[in-house]
Amino acid sequence: MARINLRNMAINQSGVITAVKVGGELGRRIREMGLVPGTEITIKQRAPLNDPVALRVMGGTLTLRNNEADFIEVETKE
Repeated sequence: MARINLRNMAINQSGVITAVKVGGELGRRIREMGLVPGTEITIKQRAPLNDPVALRVMGGTLTLRNNEADFIEVETKE
């Protein structure tokens, strides 16, 4: 299993969040969305210019900008 940034994941690729590497207001906001270590995610879609990215988390779909996704480390299932 490889550890990569969420931004670098491919469509339909799944993984488990291992770290959120940002503090302050942005870190709090990311964690409040449920993106905490141990959470399983799947990349569902990307906008035409790859920003934002839509992901499936806990039965729901949410979107993140690439500058937010850069701070999330994921252990991918290969």
